[in-house]
Amino acid sequence: MTTMLAAANETQLNLPTWAWWLTIGIAIAVLAFDVLWIMRNPHRPSTKELVVALSIYIGAAVAFGIALLVTKGGKLSGEFFAGWLTEYSLSVDNLFIFLLIMANFAVPERLQQFALMIGIVIAIILRGLFIWAGAAAINNFSWVFYIFGAFLIYTAWKLASGGESDDDEYEENKFMKFVEKRIPSTKEYHDTKLFSRVNARRVATPMLFVILALGTTDLLFALDSIPAIYGLTKEPYIVLVANLFALMGLRQLYFLLGGLLQKLVYLSIGLAVLLAFIGVKLLLHALHENELPFINGGEHVSVPEIPIAVSLGAIVVILGVTTIASLWKSKRDARLEA
Repeated sequence: MTTMLAAANETQLNLPTWAWWLTIGIAIAVLAFDVLWIMRNPHRPSTKELVVALSIYIGAAVAFGIALLVTKGGKLSGEFFAGWLTEYSLSVDNLFIFLLIMANFAVPERLQQFALMIGIVIAIILRGLFIWAGAAAINNFSWVFYIFGAFLIYTAWKLASGGESDDDEYEENKFMKFVEKRIPSTKEYHDTKLFSRVNARRVATPMLFVILALGTTDLLFALDSIPAIYGLTKEPYIVLVANLFALMGLRQLYFLLGGLLQKLVYLSIGLAVLLAFIGVKLLLHALHENELPFINGGEHVSVPEIPIAVSLGAIVVILGVTTIASLWKSKRDARLEA
């Protein structure tokens, strides 16, 4: 009995409420410091500054995963690392759109860091709501895994066929068009100000629209990433922390990988394979937990489930092969052009 209880504890976090608030409080403090510092010192960050900050975020994520391994066992630790890597890889795909948004609004280079930071804060808040809604749905409706799995496989097909987005242009969503039509604005930037006075009239600066575009665009990407990570773990806390670590390092990746992104020619295919893999994993889990009366008479279906160790290994292999193949092709194409 004691052994069974110990095993159960290794697969559940059972965190007290104060642990949630402490995590959220630390995240708010770090984000507030970043926003205030960037607001007072708008600039294009140096490579050293980017590498140091990114190293801290990655180091903190690895330390968190190791702490989970020591205190809660390998399963939850594996779930965190798998979720974190998945969120990071999907966030890299976001950077293509972020680059297009910056170009579309002609954001001065020294102001891009501020726009990204505020956009990321909005994205974290919106994703937090998605995480809460996802957890509520999973706890009350086991069949939601069928929807998540089917949606990820559909998204994978769209990515692989090139139908999700055009990498050469940015098309504003309906919300952005609605806002731009109804808020008086100016075409000129006023440092990091979202609103300013022009001819005694209070108007919005382009910075407001850039931030809204970044935040709402990331929300659309969350439609893929949140179901994907719930396919790897059912722990809302792990989902939250994995998203925090992935998004809080996104600003540094934007500047560090700006030129490299164009060389990741197989990124969409790699992400499509990754999402399809997680989608299949979700469908298998849905069948295993089945309660729908029109499937197997409402009884659980005896299907094999993919363990988290296999999921983590598959994610590492998929991302590794995608990166190596992309860089090899880019290098070969450059050699042929020369």
